[in-house]
Amino acid sequence: MKVFIETYGCQMNVNDSEVALSILQKAGYERCDTLEEADLILINTCSVRDNAEQRVLGRLDVFRQQKRRRPGVRVGVLGCMAERLKEKLLEHPAVDIVAGPDAYRDLPRLAAAVSVSGKQINTLLSHEETYGDIAPVRMDDEGVTAFISIMRGCNNVCAYCIVPYVRGAERSRDPQSILREARSLIEAGYREINLLGQNVDSYRWKGEDGASLDFAGLLEAVAELDPKVRIRFATSHPKDMSDAVLLAMSRHANICRHIHLPVQSGSDAMLEKMNRKYTRAHYLERIARIREILPDCAITTDVIAGFCGETEADHEATLSLMRAVRYDSAFMFQYSERPGTKASRHFPDDVPAEVKTRRLSEIIALQNEISLECNRPLVGRCFEVLIECMSKRSDAELMGRTSQNKSCVFPAAGHKPGEYVTVRVLSCTSATLRCEIV
Repeated sequence: MKVFIETYGCQMNVNDSEVALSILQKAGYERCDTLEEADLILINTCSVRDNAEQRVLGRLDVFRQQKRRRPGVRVGVLGCMAERLKEKLLEHPAVDIVAGPDAYRDLPRLAAAVSVSGKQINTLLSHEETYGDIAPVRMDDEGVTAFISIMRGCNNVCAYCIVPYVRGAERSRDPQSILREARSLIEAGYREINLLGQNVDSYRWKGEDGASLDFAGLLEAVAELDPKVRIRFATSHPKDMSDAVLLAMSRHANICRHIHLPVQSGSDAMLEKMNRKYTRAHYLERIARIREILPDCAITTDVIAGFCGETEADHEATLSLMRAVRYDSAFMFQYSERPGTKASRHFPDDVPAEVKTRRLSEIIALQNEISLECNRPLVGRCFEVLIECMSKRSDAELMGRTSQNKSCVFPAAGHKPGEYVTVRVLSCTSATLRCEIV
């Protein structure tokens, strides 16, 4: 039996698909690269925004055509959208299986039961499941960068966010299983490891002997496995990021100088309404500490335009914070109401669509300006880059990233993904550094 897995959403979903594939391979399935070969088609989904769900529904229509041509094909929906919509997804004529983020161990049984009992569903959330004993089957083509989930779930319950409802309560993974997985990746030749969690800064493991380990300790332990392997992490939360993490980064050159610190809004009124549990002043204090301890660190963020009740003054506060911090880059979105969240239950989505669009356009324009200003001083400087893949525009060029997560494009000159090279920056855009190898 052959299985095809298509993944949408965050890096955590990529890792979840690798876990699901590992479980299915142990049950006798073989991965394939095209829909036309597959006996089982799985789509791992995201529910953070409505457009992500609409893309999945569009793909289900494509999968239905496969079922019409080949009646034995089975289709399963995995992940956050499966957890949110549950039985509603089974009403779609293409869908045979619905499995939430904590139900992947059950996939072989669910797939086998379809032919006997019809459509199958398992969306039970767990307080213990971390898949710590599962060795993910890596699906990336280049074998350069790999993801390790160090925890699952989230306890923050930000007003706009669906994640706690579809991924359950926060639980940290046994550090020994994390270190085992990291060692196996290093032995397999991976050059970069990304530690993942909805809020990595709240990672905390308590052993039966009473010993405990926080994220700073885990970060150092992974970094010490091999100084030639880069370590990255995401995502941090401003209320939890400690000086201990910053100091751990400063002690290890292979922990990349990049922190993604979502702010969402620069307005205290909006931050309180969003249930972010920090103020603008606290956020700026964390930024100041990053700059002090890690002066060469790049900082990126997430920004939401047009959250419930956002005024022009709130919007201007976000723009002024962006000018104060000067982010290297940002993920920027219009607010999208998600059913079941605190915001959907308590706050009207009252910012008109055209106002959201204008505010988002202003945020994007400002960030593009700042990103370009951040990149211009890099022209003429040299950086060590880990080559990740061929450039999207030309097979004669490669793409790699600096420790600060800056994307660099340069002539291949006989090099290949997985190698470290030193490059000199020749020119830049707001998103890319054009370089030469030196």
